[in-house]
Amino acid sequence: MNFTRWSARLPGTQRRAATRTDATTTTDRLTDGSVPAARAEQPADGTTATLGVPAVDELPVRAVLDRVPALVALVHGPDHRLAHVNDAYTAAFGPRPVGTPAADALPELKELGLLPLLDQVLRSGRPRTLKSRKGPDGRSYTFTCTPVTEGDTSGVLVFATDVTDHAEAAERLRASERRQRETAVTLQRSLLPQELEEPDDLRIAATYHPGGTEAAVGGDWYDVITLGGGRTALVIGDVMGRGVRAAAVMGQLRTAVRAYARLDLPPHEVLQLLDGLATEIDANQIATCVYAVHDPNEGRLMYASAGHLPILVRDENGIVHRADEPTGPPLGTGGWMHASGSIPLTPGSTAVLYTDGLVERRDEDLDEGIAALERALAGATGSPQVVCDRLVRSAGVTADHADDVAVLVLQHPARTGPAGELFRNAALELLGGIEAAPRARAFASGVLTSWRFPTELHDLGVLAASELVANSLQHGLPPMRLRLRRTDRRLIIEVTDGDDHLPRRRRAEPADESGRGISIVATIASNWGCRRTPGGGKAVWCEFALPKG
Repeated sequence: MNFTRWSARLPGTQRRAATRTDATTTTDRLTDGSVPAARAEQPADGTTATLGVPAVDELPVRAVLDRVPALVALVHGPDHRLAHVNDAYTAAFGPRPVGTPAADALPELKELGLLPLLDQVLRSGRPRTLKSRKGPDGRSYTFTCTPVTEGDTSGVLVFATDVTDHAEAAERLRASERRQRETAVTLQRSLLPQELEEPDDLRIAATYHPGGTEAAVGGDWYDVITLGGGRTALVIGDVMGRGVRAAAVMGQLRTAVRAYARLDLPPHEVLQLLDGLATEIDANQIATCVYAVHDPNEGRLMYASAGHLPILVRDENGIVHRADEPTGPPLGTGGWMHASGSIPLTPGSTAVLYTDGLVERRDEDLDEGIAALERALAGATGSPQVVCDRLVRSAGVTADHADDVAVLVLQHPARTGPAGELFRNAALELLGGIEAAPRARAFASGVLTSWRFPTELHDLGVLAASELVANSLQHGLPPMRLRLRRTDRRLIIEVTDGDDHLPRRRRAEPADESGRGISIVATIASNWGCRRTPGGGKAVWCEFALPKG
């Protein structure tokens, strides 16, 4: 057999290992101070100097294979009869009977599934490699099968390189990445709302899917915040970056949003505050966010966007609308004045807020992903949770998805029949003057009587309406309006006027003739608050919880 032909087919690392082994053996046999055979000078006549060690080309091939540190087995013929195993193979797996088919002689190869690979190599005449398989001895090997010819017989030479150290290091790295991912996912989920708040007028569902790798666990988040007076804030955002750091920044932003929401500010002012906070948290950290407020009295969704994807709304007729404008730059960029926009959200409508992991794909334009989501929303009916699940499935989100995904779905149900009777509205325009307060009391009394409220709740509601109207008449400006609203859970009384000054609760001294109205309202009502209205002026409201049943 021609060793030179074989050496050309050996993997490079095996050839170098064989050469090093041969050179080491030669060096050991030389006396101190002598020159290794590989570097010995040639005699002038060109003949090879003989130092007692044969050159590599003069060694029998199988003798060379025995010197290779890798495990080597040579098989012949279509049934892969064993022709030779080297010393390293014998040391690892014990002696093997020559002339026996590999299925019987080399059970370890059969166990590792290498026999079909031998067939492929013999048929194709091309080498094949099987990386990092654990053998019966507990060590990991990379197998390279190379076609060879010995005389008139075709065979396969199997090299098994011990890669146990590399495999164990890779497994430790994977275990570390798994722990990091689990930590990030745990932190991410703990910072998201454990239970969504349930507004009276909306039905809401949300879902979060972490990405399939540690790097894909990011800062996607959502929240639902009841503002009082029947209004609800909805927010969704995405912190750029991955891992624990992104999740931690997300948690800080979500906490800040809840605090700013209690101020009952317009959406663009909330984003303005968040923008400054994001810069303070980390000047290099950028986040996108949509903050929206639903007011059932207006039947609209007021929103502001900081570089986030547009809200999608499917109306009662099944037509999907996209809330594209206005959109400002992401949070953390600074120097931008955000603006609020609005989109109708009437009874029977469904809105979807989402992060880019739901619609962004490497091989598609982002607009194509949003258009696909619009089509999916147009055909998705049922409860918010059903719609949420259908949108996630239609986007092809799986456990090994490339990016994390957050989706928030809200519906404004169209209530009819007995359910509709539980949601009622009544309003009175107040023109001012000394007759305004008696008119307001009479109006509130008549409405609450028609709604068949218990006597105690009726009297408390009339008292609250009287105090709020009196406060507006004394400190506010026209136009003034009294609005009463009931849901299946509470009675809401609200008075609006044209003055921007927000009332506050204060302690009235015994000699004071005023200053007790807000304190009385705060004492008898379940909750109260005030806010500035978009067109100028303010709204002061209070709530009473309805008795169950």
